[in-house]
Amino acid sequence: MARTAQRTCPFCEATCGVSLEIEEDRIVTVRGDDRDPFSRGYICPKAYGLKGLYEDPDRLRRPVRRVGEGWEEISWEEAYADVARNLLAVRDEHGNDAIGMYTGNPVVHDLGSVLYRPVLARALGSKNLFNSAAIDTLPKIVQTGLMFGRQFPLGVPVPDIDRTSYLLIVGANPIVSHGSLMTTPDMPRRLEEVQGRGGRIVVIDPRRTETARIADEHHFIRPGADAAFLLSLVHVMFAEGLVRLQRAEGMVEGLAEVRAVASGFPPEAVADYCGISADDIRRLAREFCAAPSAACYGRLGTCVQEFGLLASWGCDLVNILSGNLDREGGVMFTTPAAPVDAALPRGKGFEIARWRSRVSGQPEVAGLIPSNAMCEEMLTPGPGQVRAMILLATNATVSAANSARLTEAFAGLDYLVCIDFYINETTRLANVILPPPSYVEHSGYELALYLLSVRDVAKWYSEAVPPPQGAQQSWQILLTLSAHLLGMGGAPLQMMDDFVLRQYAQAVAESGRYPGLTEEEIIEKVGAGQGPERILDMLLRVGPYGDGFGRKPGGLTLQKVREHPHGIDLGALKPHLADVINTVSGKIELAPEPMLADLSRLRAAMAAPRPDLVLIGRRDLRSCNSFMHNVRALVKGRDRCTLQMSSRDAARVGVASGDRVRLTSRTGGVLVPVEVTDDLMPGVVSLPHGWGHDAPGARLSVAAEHAGVNTNLLTDDRAYDVATGTTMFNGIPVRLERAPA
Repeated sequence: MARTAQRTCPFCEATCGVSLEIEEDRIVTVRGDDRDPFSRGYICPKAYGLKGLYEDPDRLRRPVRRVGEGWEEISWEEAYADVARNLLAVRDEHGNDAIGMYTGNPVVHDLGSVLYRPVLARALGSKNLFNSAAIDTLPKIVQTGLMFGRQFPLGVPVPDIDRTSYLLIVGANPIVSHGSLMTTPDMPRRLEEVQGRGGRIVVIDPRRTETARIADEHHFIRPGADAAFLLSLVHVMFAEGLVRLQRAEGMVEGLAEVRAVASGFPPEAVADYCGISADDIRRLAREFCAAPSAACYGRLGTCVQEFGLLASWGCDLVNILSGNLDREGGVMFTTPAAPVDAALPRGKGFEIARWRSRVSGQPEVAGLIPSNAMCEEMLTPGPGQVRAMILLATNATVSAANSARLTEAFAGLDYLVCIDFYINETTRLANVILPPPSYVEHSGYELALYLLSVRDVAKWYSEAVPPPQGAQQSWQILLTLSAHLLGMGGAPLQMMDDFVLRQYAQAVAESGRYPGLTEEEIIEKVGAGQGPERILDMLLRVGPYGDGFGRKPGGLTLQKVREHPHGIDLGALKPHLADVINTVSGKIELAPEPMLADLSRLRAAMAAPRPDLVLIGRRDLRSCNSFMHNVRALVKGRDRCTLQMSSRDAARVGVASGDRVRLTSRTGGVLVPVEVTDDLMPGVVSLPHGWGHDAPGARLSVAAEHAGVNTNLLTDDRAYDVATGTTMFNGIPVRLERAPA
């Protein structure tokens, strides 16, 4: 009998609503959900991957254990026993820090992983928990944390794209990414509406991206020069009397320090370094400040570079000093239905570097060490050396820096356990793989992404098809491993889950959101059951739209959200700056010390000789994470793993489209076909991430037919934003030569 299941697409941050037509547990069609109030029927090609991933014969349905050069299926009981025995042996001999953990970004779409990964981290008790944000968002985490005093992503201001008059996009391609750190379904329509109401879109990027092609104006910028460009805009604001704090008036600290910093970045001093004329810099600053509302949005290009922290800082300085913080059409903070901070420890301010990594001294952020330190922590002998790892939903040897060295490090571990549903380029090195179900086989709620949404929304989705008999959901896997590491391996899962629920309930009760609300009342009213649903119900009920456990009749509960399978629109973003600021001073810290300390490095780079050729990344609409390359519908058609380069650089080297070149860096080299285009700034070449599916032992049959090359053979785990430890994926110095025929 045919039925329809509603859910959100898990393949990027947009959270588009999807309708699945199902017959006898077989997915027949995938369509956009016309009744979803947020996405209104829009989906991009990635959504079709739900069907392909569910049906993929390469996907693991049961745990597997390495046997010689092959694998054998084993029961869950055998798998847990193997993992527990080996991890405990490593810990008993070498201590807690001998076990490390690294989590990939796909977990953001899995409510169980979001809520139960911290449980496993606490059970490990290790300082070697590695941060995948160091290949993505880490500078934004540090910058907003220091300025607003909030844990990520609660302090990230989001462009109010549906009401803005002027959108300045720096190092981002939202037409393709759908607004990373700006959860936005149907970005093409929303950008069209900005222009339709008379607004302007300006893009600053070393590549003429898909977004730049539809923008009103595009400027090439040299990779890594974003911070200098943004500080030059700030210079113009001060020099021409354009600073207007508006809602932030009286709520900032460090204005004089920022003025002094900006004085050193006049447009004439940065124009050659940036590749943007002084006249254009001045004009853009004036236009931004004169617009009825404006938002400066920086993303991956401003984060994964040599000066990620300073570039991220520059974006929000532009927003704050122009009066566009907490302003309709500017950048605003969400009012999420399920506020995760209700279950976080209370306190003021945000700290980094409470400890540093053993080998190179990388700073801790939110309890995690940057991922570029993984190699050295595994390969460097001595007390505290990482000898075992837990990898959760990551293909790190394809996604992280210096793939060759990282592969060597994982292969040399005493024990490696991976929680993943593929034998990929990384998990092929594991001792045991524990597979969770595919996305359509579990229920969920986009808890983290709704904290960054351009509208306040809420949507629960139930499993569309039942998982295989005996399958373990991610939260069950994480909780069971936690139990073993805590010496409670024989404890019933219900008892462990009740204990986790009580920890969350205690934190919520102590948050003081509702005087008189106790953990006992919370536990009683969320009722019986297991898993993340009870925790989500608790967060919804104490949230701004919740029922307060009966104190606000008619408010949201999980049951009420379930009754709206297409989702609930809770309205446009609302001004509430005073509620967000959580610094020790009680004000926005405009000039935190880590930013000021890093300026000398930027000035030195501006005065130094520039490399002849640098490499940047590239995103494709059909691709987000490497596992999607095993879905035929998402890799069919033309070859997307090409090295794009300008016609000027192609002529200099003597190559044309279709020719193969050898591209090398300090860490390695690749042979790759060329695609000549004038969409690249001269001196810059571009290679997409996530490819290189030719590793022996991986079982990705479709991906192997479209192997491409691994750009992270070229990225350098020793090249990073010193202030945060973020890997430098954009601006990598490279050499290029024509390959022999």
